[in-house]
Amino acid sequence: MIPLSVTWDDIGGLVDAHERFLTGARVDADVRGAVLDSWKRCRSVGLEPDRLLVPYAPGPALDDTVLRAAEPVLQRLTGSLSDVGMTVALCDGHGRMVQRLGGDRLLRGRLDDVRFAPGFDASEQVVGTNGVGTALAERGPVYVVGREHFADCLQPFACAGAPVRNPLSGHIEAVLDLTCLRDDSDPLMLRLVREAARDIEARLLEQATQRERALLAAYRRAGRDADGWPPQPAGTGAGRYGEGAGARLGRIDLAVLREKAEELIAAPHRTLDEVMLSGGRSALLLRRQVRGAAGETGVVVEARILGGAGMGAVGLSGPATVAGVVPVPPSATEATVESTVTVPISTITTPPKKGAAVTGLPGSPTSPPLPTLLLPSPQPSPAEPVTDDRLLLLGDPGVGRLAVLARRRLELLHEAGIRIGTTLDVARTAEELAEVAVPWFADFAAVDLPDPVLHGEEPGPLGADTSLRRVAVGSVREEPDLYGVGDQVGYVPSTPQSRSLETGRAVLEPVLAEAGGWLAQDPARLARVLTAGIHSLITVPLRARGTTLGVVSFYRSEHPAPFEEDDLSLAQELAGRAAICIDNARRYTREHNTALALQRSLLPKGRPEQSAVEVAYRYLPAQAGVGGDWFDVIPLSGARVALVVGDVVGHGLHAAATMGRLRTAVHNFCSLDLPPDELLTHLDDLVGRLDRGEGWAVDSSQADSGIVGATCLYAVYDPVSRHCALTRAGHPLPAVVGPDGTVEFVDLPSGQPLGLGGMPFETVELELAEGSQLVLYTDGLIEDRHQDIDAGLERLRTVLACADRSPEETCEAVLDALLPARPSDDVALLVARTRALGPERVAQWELPSDPAVVSRSRAAVTEQLAAWGLDELSFTVELVASELVTNAIRHATGPVQLRLLRDRALICEVSDGSGTSPRLRRARTEDEGGRGLFLVAQLTERWGTRYTPDGKVIWTELPLP
Repeated sequence: MIPLSVTWDDIGGLVDAHERFLTGARVDADVRGAVLDSWKRCRSVGLEPDRLLVPYAPGPALDDTVLRAAEPVLQRLTGSLSDVGMTVALCDGHGRMVQRLGGDRLLRGRLDDVRFAPGFDASEQVVGTNGVGTALAERGPVYVVGREHFADCLQPFACAGAPVRNPLSGHIEAVLDLTCLRDDSDPLMLRLVREAARDIEARLLEQATQRERALLAAYRRAGRDADGWPPQPAGTGAGRYGEGAGARLGRIDLAVLREKAEELIAAPHRTLDEVMLSGGRSALLLRRQVRGAAGETGVVVEARILGGAGMGAVGLSGPATVAGVVPVPPSATEATVESTVTVPISTITTPPKKGAAVTGLPGSPTSPPLPTLLLPSPQPSPAEPVTDDRLLLLGDPGVGRLAVLARRRLELLHEAGIRIGTTLDVARTAEELAEVAVPWFADFAAVDLPDPVLHGEEPGPLGADTSLRRVAVGSVREEPDLYGVGDQVGYVPSTPQSRSLETGRAVLEPVLAEAGGWLAQDPARLARVLTAGIHSLITVPLRARGTTLGVVSFYRSEHPAPFEEDDLSLAQELAGRAAICIDNARRYTREHNTALALQRSLLPKGRPEQSAVEVAYRYLPAQAGVGGDWFDVIPLSGARVALVVGDVVGHGLHAAATMGRLRTAVHNFCSLDLPPDELLTHLDDLVGRLDRGEGWAVDSSQADSGIVGATCLYAVYDPVSRHCALTRAGHPLPAVVGPDGTVEFVDLPSGQPLGLGGMPFETVELELAEGSQLVLYTDGLIEDRHQDIDAGLERLRTVLACADRSPEETCEAVLDALLPARPSDDVALLVARTRALGPERVAQWELPSDPAVVSRSRAAVTEQLAAWGLDELSFTVELVASELVTNAIRHATGPVQLRLLRDRALICEVSDGSGTSPRLRRARTEDEGGRGLFLVAQLTERWGTRYTPDGKVIWTELPLP
């Protein structure tokens, strides 16, 4: 069944999607796949929606056989639509309109205005997406509504088109189309046009069988000796085998004769064949041309039985005694023939080989044609004279019922190879199987899988009472009494589905009304299903790599013929192909979920406690697989904060694991309070070692497999000075959004990606106004295969240009405007709005290198803490400041600075001009010094050292009361 999406009006998304498509934007999530493919074809041939030149060709015509087949169908269809405003159009195989029937005056006038009338070309390359041209291009039924048309002038209409194929050659002879105004559209139009096209194809096939009947009549008129058979000696009509010697042939002999005759009729360069039969007999087969009264040409194969008991086989050139001839009763030539088969002595149900053509000779006008081979000699009757014709097979080489079925099966398998497994999504792959099977093979198809398969897990043993979930359904019409998508299904042991799961084999139920095991599932519900017309079933287990993944059920209702044994092989082939694709999708889902779980475990779990910036972030994994993007917000000493965004090249577990390594390394380097350029230098060296496989491994085969590259952007913001230092390694430029909404991309030297080594990284320092937003991101946000990076940066600039927006609102706006429907790469976005630590929360003193200032520093600290209302911290802070200032004066050089910061904690810092870092040690009992730093570590929550261009800073943090 052709899947239909919800029709959008001009107020909805199609208006925007159509315009965005014309500007080159991606609209995959907004437009049906068939329509989008058509739009792309229209654009590729240079069509402009507002300018169309529709050529006119006077007198386009169709072949008389097609017109004869289509005329009654068109009359019936037009009559059924007489009360609605809808036209029926018949076009040739190139899309040129031949006839247009029905429709009210308003609709006909509107169609004339857009030149949708006989003589004009409606092919897709001329007028764009429409029911006629797109059906030709897609080689299948299509439904196009309103803005789905590519051309502006066709958007007030809705249409459904279907190609009409010659059922014997498979060639598209015509296109049938239904058109109405958009407001009168109905998805049922697609079903109507598809059924009408099938009716025309059925009439074409009937005309072909009439042609074969004409050939059969010509053969009878020509006589049995017309083409070189020796005349039969008098008195040998019954031959040595008695009356109807052909009837004495066994089933094996009949099968051999049929097989050789089929090979001969399909071989244009062979004329004779000799077949050895049982009982010492042989058969001569002669292939020759026959022509009907109206010029019909065809091929016949005649048979002659030679030899028998007491008589050896006669060679091809020797005299012949014909026994067991194959006369054809005249009534057979006038019977209604549905397909090309033969009529036998005894019923032979095995079908002829693919490519053989056999004539249809039903037993009577009221009974269906019998799949049989050889006709015994009838008893003479006054109304029906006996002939001595020896016809075994008649037809057109390569044409016949089984040739048609074989072609359809090949087309179906070809479609399955193309359409099943286009994604690595389990549910979508199951849907593709149902879409391919319906309506060519079945009228209803359902795919049931256990929940573990949907989650990428091993399904475990499946059998009776296994709980399955209906994942996909395909149907030519709604079947309310069958389970729907999402329903939980538990099959009882007697059902064909349970038998398939347990045995691993396909199960055929040709007559469901007699299938008690199937009815036992739910007698009341399934009785209604039978009443609705479903009559036969094939169930096939979905098996791949020795594992049963689920079961697919094919039902027939609209098809008059029930499933046969031959259909089992086709059903198994379809299910086998789909099972491999479903298993691939399941394995991918498992790996994807594992990688995603690993990556999420390595990403930040929440916002760290810090006051320097207000932070919002987003992380979105790619549809194609988990990548190596990461971000981080790391509090530093002195109320500062580090902002990090990075990207490891590649996807999957390796990229996620490498991302975790790099993020951990950044945290470790941050604990050393390294400057941004120095931190990236250390990170570059680490990536180079990992890329060379210098990590730990149990054996050489487990060494790191090459990272190829990684990028990183590192920024440190100080809320006291409002300075921000940034450096990057091959990463996209950060953006700064001012409080007034102005947007600037920081002119920051790129640097090489991590792991290449050899080049220094440069740092740029900015002064940011309070309330500015620093926007860091990975390249997946601004660059993909449909958009270069410059265009992405401009779009980002446009989105960011807004004042008084919170970081959360900025994240939402950026993703809504720039993120594609199915991102091909991970996206990490970090937005930080700066805050300032005002002068009222900072106290700073410049101290000379004189031991006498220590007492003055203690007094200044006590006074400042009293002003802040932190008197209870006075003793501790006074002691810490005294020890740090004393050490700086005693062991360092240059001016000494003491600073107190009141943030989330009370920070006490002492800076000097020395690059030597103090070491914490434990003094011995007899030592007179060395206990100062130990006391500092015990009295504070954290302490450490950071280096500056002019020296170092010793800092401590004490929790506020």
